[in-house]
Amino acid sequence: MMINRRFFIGGTLALGASACIPPDQSPIGRLAAELRLIEAAGNGTLGVEIYNTVSGQSVGINRDQRFGHASSFKLSLAAMVLALDAQGKIDADRRAVWSAAELMNVSPFTTERLAAGATLRELARATQVTSDNAAANVLLRELGGPAALTAFWRSLSDEVSRLDRTEPELNNVPAAEFRDSTTPAAMARTVAKLLYGDVLPEAERAELKSWMIATETGLRRVRAGLPEDWVAGDKTGTSGLVGTEGNYIDIGFAEGPKGQPPLTFACYFRARGPADTMQARAELALSRVGKVIKEFAEPERGLPLVGKLY
Repeated sequence: MMINRRFFIGGTLALGASACIPPDQSPIGRLAAELRLIEAAGNGTLGVEIYNTVSGQSVGINRDQRFGHASSFKLSLAAMVLALDAQGKIDADRRAVWSAAELMNVSPFTTERLAAGATLRELARATQVTSDNAAANVLLRELGGPAALTAFWRSLSDEVSRLDRTEPELNNVPAAEFRDSTTPAAMARTVAKLLYGDVLPEAERAELKSWMIATETGLRRVRAGLPEDWVAGDKTGTSGLVGTEGNYIDIGFAEGPKGQPPLTFACYFRARGPADTMQARAELALSRVGKVIKEFAEPERGLPLVGKLY
């Protein structure tokens, strides 16, 4: 086979020139490189967006790639209950009931309250804090289904996030699936609007944050990598295995020492490999993201504050 000499020489020179291009040595570039190293060490696909709620600065990788919500959608569902109640569109203290047939795996609160039922506010808290699957389905049923939550995201100018199904079907989101998905960039900003914007009145924002802080499923994920004196809360998600992949999620907020701007984060790790090692590797990767969040919050790494965005 004849090789065009000019093409060969030109290609070689181009490769040599690209090898000489230095990596991004800016603070943001170095943090993105750290995230890439975490991704490589975890043997999976890591999607991250870390968002400064004051300056609007962010850092991440695979930030516009779609990932399934798994149970992380429940944070927005709980927030929607509080928002609709504050707007007078629903009564969050209205009682709902459900049948034994609606119970499923991970339904501790709804199993305990099967006979008595619960208010929409109680169901919202259980959905967030205990990730109660039946509670989430009852709320979706009472509020208009998955389309209602998608519409709530659109009202926040989130044109990306969507919910199409209910538990447990919504967990089946392989890499090529569009339904029941979001992106790290979109969700980090949605969390910012819920917790630091004007979507919720101050009392409801505080209530939602308290539920997130009380959520213990995230203690081994991003929060494990944050300093102990920080205030943080989150909502996790873990999908069932699709072939040899699992999806591990953590979205939330982190507040450092006084004077540092609050940050929100949206982290998605699609793990590959043996099922018996996935969770440990995924949680280690997400905890390492917590350390990057701390570095991002350091004043010398950030841009000048330009005023609150929401």
